[in-house]
Amino acid sequence: MHPSPKVRPLSFICLTILGLGPLTAQESAMVVEAYSGKILVSANARQKRPVASLTKIATGVVAVDWATAAGIDPGEVQVTVPPTVTLVGGPNPMNLQPGDRLSLRDALYSAMLGSDNLAALSVADHVGRELVRRRGKNHDPVAEFVGEMNRLAKGLGMRQTRFANPHGLERPRATGHSTAADIARLSVYAMRRNALTFIMRQPERQVIVRGAGGERSYRVRNTNELIGEPGILGLKTGTTAAAGPCLSVCMDRNPLVRTKPDGTKGATPRRLIAVVLNQPDRFNRARGLIRQGWSAYDSWIASGAPVGDRESELLVVPNPE
Repeated sequence: MHPSPKVRPLSFICLTILGLGPLTAQESAMVVEAYSGKILVSANARQKRPVASLTKIATGVVAVDWATAAGIDPGEVQVTVPPTVTLVGGPNPMNLQPGDRLSLRDALYSAMLGSDNLAALSVADHVGRELVRRRGKNHDPVAEFVGEMNRLAKGLGMRQTRFANPHGLERPRATGHSTAADIARLSVYAMRRNALTFIMRQPERQVIVRGAGGERSYRVRNTNELIGEPGILGLKTGTTAAAGPCLSVCMDRNPLVRTKPDGTKGATPRRLIAVVLNQPDRFNRARGLIRQGWSAYDSWIASGAPVGDRESELLVVPNPE
């Protein structure tokens, strides 16, 4: 892994989002342009707090990166639901039972779109077992997988993040935490993974589970209400009592085409990541943050894209090895 880049504390900026009122001390928000790293909105962005199922962004990244490194098609490999799912609790929309089988791709669809905690644990158990086997270890597979999640966080410079499990539920002596700034980092990195981007942008997906009673089919719907709106590509929702309603969302604009001094044309890609934590009206807040972010970005570009202090004004997201 590359060492984490040094990051100075982000300035607290009190912003009023048009039509939505001011950001409050109870919520955290960050908006960043992904390609330039320009921080456009930052409020309570370094406040450490639970992030619920936004944790699953890291789960998806680790699983997809493992499949890519191993040369495995996620649609071909079968995941077996482990006995430990009975300890997770919470909704079980696919009625997953220990011993059920589904493809890694379908498990990721259920975890990333439907925020299925049992599917996320099944992904972690399967990939963790493969990691343990290949490394010649005798560790708990889910713990091995969560270790990879935390190594990813360290490599991305997520200094105030600790993942405790692959699903984001708070458990005694196993509560994770992160920040809006760190989730923005993770989201920028996740959207570089085409296989994961394809999953997260789907409005719904049919998945197949094979169990003792035969094959059964479920339609998993995306919990992100912004999916389907122009330019929206993902990412993830999350809600627990401790974290409150959370959302990380990605929006692309058409590239900015400009004429260079030599007369040729150049295209600048444009992508916005907006993160809001502990916000009851998270979808409308995200819409407002996106509007505010694009307005700030357009003004920044029009002024020549100046950068006074790179460490405080830019969110640099490396590609860890």
